[in-house]
Amino acid sequence: MGKIEKYILNELDKNGALFFALIDPLDYKDMKDAIKTAKNADEADSDVILIGGSTGVQGTVLDEAAKQIKENVSKPVVLFPGNIGTLTRYADAVYFMSMLNSRNPYWISQAHMLAAPILKQYKIEPLSTAYLVVEPGGTVGWVGDSRLIPRDKPKLAAAYALAAQYMGFRFVITDAGSNPKTGHVPLDMVKAVSSAIDVPYIAAGGIRTPEEAKSVIKAGADIIQVGTALEESSQVDRIKKMIKAVREGAKAKS
Repeated sequence: MGKIEKYILNELDKNGALFFALIDPLDYKDMKDAIKTAKNADEADSDVILIGGSTGVQGTVLDEAAKQIKENVSKPVVLFPGNIGTLTRYADAVYFMSMLNSRNPYWISQAHMLAAPILKQYKIEPLSTAYLVVEPGGTVGWVGDSRLIPRDKPKLAAAYALAAQYMGFRFVITDAGSNPKTGHVPLDMVKAVSSAIDVPYIAAGGIRTPEEAKSVIKAGADIIQVGTALEESSQVDRIKKMIKAVREGAKAKS
């Protein structure tokens, strides 16, 4: 077990639930604005700063974002990769993320084969992560050629998550895509997934308000991952409210 995984598990033991702030540099008007959001998230006590996106976040843009964010925050910087190009030596770790419900084997294991030697060279900690895309799926669902999990089929998501645990994945993510009109993953699906597995469960996509954050954690998620809501308002006080709601949700878990 690596340093960042130990940190995440220790923080979960301490706080009951965690808040991961996702920065996609291409979704901000400029790099300065993206760095400011990361700094604000750190000041608000986000547990991890994620960098990444479904398309385009690679090369010089990614290197510069990761380097500057790393220099300006105290929390671990973890990559949320869109492909093998979404890697940089300036991060602490990366979701080594297999999209289990993709139709294309590239997103299940081939990209990982191509990326593994680079991770070893860069000395980036891989966080073994199963990635499950739920309707509507957004850009990530389209790019990843995902056989989307229906929102009204929580048992399918739970079965995928349990299979992931049995295959040795250390984290499970369900993601409804970026800013979905239908909202975050349904609470009955969150409950079904969390009830099925013992590894940390991350809920992503469509969590916009403190109330939603609290409800998703209360339903059983261990970690929420928020990106679009930070782009809309990255003020420290607003992020603090989200994090407070996460901690409250942990205390009220059903």
